[in-house]
Amino acid sequence: MILPLHTHLRDRIAATLRHRYGLHPSAMPAIVIEYPPNRRLGDLAVTVAFELARTLRKAPRVIAQEIAETVGELSGIGRLEPTDAGYLNVFLDRAAFARDRVAGDTPPAGTAAGLKTIVEHTAINPNKAAHVGHLRNAALGDTLCRLLRFRGAEVEVQNYIDDTGVQVADVVVGLRELEGTGLDELRPLVDAPGFDYYCWDLYARVTRWYEADETRLTYRRAALLDLEHNTDPAAAMARLLTDRIVRCHLRTMARLGVEYDLLSWEGDILRLEFWTRAFELLKASGTVFLQQDGRLAGCWVMPIDDGGARDEDGRSDDAAQTGPDDETRAKVIVRSDGTVTYVGKDIAYQLWKFGLLGRDFHYRWFDTQRSGRPLWATSSVDIPPSPDRGPVPRFGRAGAVYNVIDTRQSYLQRLLVQALTSMQHPRAAERSVHFSYEMVALSHATARALGYEDADSEAHTPFVEVSGRKGLGVKADDLLDQVTERAEREVAARHADLPTAERRRIAVMIGTAAVRYFLIKFSRGKVIAFDIDEALSFEGETGPYLQYATVRARKILQKLRDRDGVETTALLESLATTPTDSLTSEAGDGLWDLILEASRLDEVTEQAVRTLELSVLAKYAFGLAQRFNGFYHSSPVIAEENEAVRRWRAAGVHYFQSQMTRALELMGCDVPPRM
Repeated sequence: MILPLHTHLRDRIAATLRHRYGLHPSAMPAIVIEYPPNRRLGDLAVTVAFELARTLRKAPRVIAQEIAETVGELSGIGRLEPTDAGYLNVFLDRAAFARDRVAGDTPPAGTAAGLKTIVEHTAINPNKAAHVGHLRNAALGDTLCRLLRFRGAEVEVQNYIDDTGVQVADVVVGLRELEGTGLDELRPLVDAPGFDYYCWDLYARVTRWYEADETRLTYRRAALLDLEHNTDPAAAMARLLTDRIVRCHLRTMARLGVEYDLLSWEGDILRLEFWTRAFELLKASGTVFLQQDGRLAGCWVMPIDDGGARDEDGRSDDAAQTGPDDETRAKVIVRSDGTVTYVGKDIAYQLWKFGLLGRDFHYRWFDTQRSGRPLWATSSVDIPPSPDRGPVPRFGRAGAVYNVIDTRQSYLQRLLVQALTSMQHPRAAERSVHFSYEMVALSHATARALGYEDADSEAHTPFVEVSGRKGLGVKADDLLDQVTERAEREVAARHADLPTAERRRIAVMIGTAAVRYFLIKFSRGKVIAFDIDEALSFEGETGPYLQYATVRARKILQKLRDRDGVETTALLESLATTPTDSLTSEAGDGLWDLILEASRLDEVTEQAVRTLELSVLAKYAFGLAQRFNGFYHSSPVIAEENEAVRRWRAAGVHYFQSQMTRALELMGCDVPPRM
């Protein structure tokens, strides 16, 4: 890892600036560290002389020279050389740096240690099967959690279950009005295989039923009120079907290695009157007021201070012009009939996340996940803890919150931050982060392969969009099945001798990496069209390509052990007395490049979290794999006759394998035993 070295270098230069120029800490410029384009120019470059030129009224080259003279010896780093242009080029002590890294003596910097962070992601409406678009949310959210933990943060993963929303109400209506299904008939139905698929079709049928006669929407409104007020039998039906659908979703996400700590049920927020308490706080702080006249008369509204932005998906029924001059805009928080809008519930939930509500959930054990990690759920009633489950964790009370929700919800997320600010919680507002992302579509070839009937009718578009409400699109499990089956055929073609179970296990690893890497590698603001052939390719910017490079590195080390009988631990220990010419000379630049680049994983992780661009990690990993493959072809290990050269090259291969395995783990991907 390289960040500890960056920190040490910055500290030495900052001390020099204070000593040489008497700079006060408040006047200290940013000490930026860059990477020169050519290794002969240095391993790192510091640009601080340019920042100081105006302040000190000196040429950058003069300042660079003075800093280099004052810094003196850089123990454990190397040397600092000023350039005529004003750069400070840093030449690292290659041998010392490499020995520390390949031996694993430099752990991640832990820059977020001590900060409890809540990440809410997935949050699929519990009314039908998950579709391909939901996978992007889960892949991004889970990768963010892994990155935050890598940085040392205590991460609590939450999955919000909207069990009282319109989508669930619609399925309840469909069951009762279209299927003639009551609570008694529903009980055996929910346990039948494919219940989430059944609800997928039913939800689309209800949508068409409403469209045929808008007066039927009265059924939706009645069901919605029953759900919000916990009125049976509609509420009992909703509780039963959402429980089963959520379990279906969890099984789907487990296929991608996605797990959670807490399921937060919206019904519990309502039943425990979180909203009632939040409403009191909103009114007391003057954040909301009762609209007396106009179209929103009788509604509790919050002024909008962003110039009247609307929901990006076009919803605007709860926002309107108010005031005598139409200069003020307001967002409805409570409708005139007493029902609460989405943003009202979100405010209550966000206050609880930060420990600002003054109320808490009860909790119940929900399930044990594949890894053995317990999954808890909120509850409206106090359930005595089971001794074999252990104590209930201390949920909530976070120092930072990331809400992973698609870009169409940007407007509501901005209102959430505005409400926290208005309620005099600036720290919570500042640390409420909307991790937004764009939609996922399908390539035409993939849509056809998955049996999407309307793919050809959309041939004029660059991709095929999906819509759960209309029942158009591809279910997540169908996509994962197809990817895994194709991966298994590829594994079987390469390794016909493998047992069926082992082929399947490897195929799952490859398929998971193919899907997760594809969903991460694009900028989150870009609409992506998932393509199975592209994702599964063993060449190019794909998850399987990274796995293949890592497996190749492992095979090199295994062949070396088999031939020479030297274990990796002994090999690394021998580096202390192994000549370093093959690393420090110009001929060793390729090996040094590989080690230095592999050490940047912690730096890239920091950048990915700071910018919320997880594609940075994906692109770094791809570049590192390319660098290794270039090194592998130009610098043989097994065939190298010089023992010192062979040892150092093997050490570089080991370090690459270790760092690439970590990078893949951060993206939720395993390394299979063979490809």
